[in-house]
Amino acid sequence: MMLRWLLALLLLANILAFVTMRGLFGPSPAAGPREPNHLNRQVRPDQLRVQPMAAADATELAVVGGPAPIAPIAASALRQ
Repeated sequence: MMLRWLLALLLLANILAFVTMRGLFGPSPAAGPREPNHLNRQVRPDQLRVQPMAAADATELAVVGGPAPIAPIAASALRQ
């Protein structure tokens, strides 16, 4: 008996989640721009320029996904 109520409750929760994502209670928050006023407050956005990175500056950046550097650790055999 208790399992039937649990299954009915889960079914109702799934139906509620489905109709909520379909827009029954309005559009989802992720549907539109998150900060529409932020774009209006920009000062001279036309002067923003994207420049390629120089090779000298690229050497300072970490390589993501590359092999980790080998630490200089000296090892010796243990005495018995």
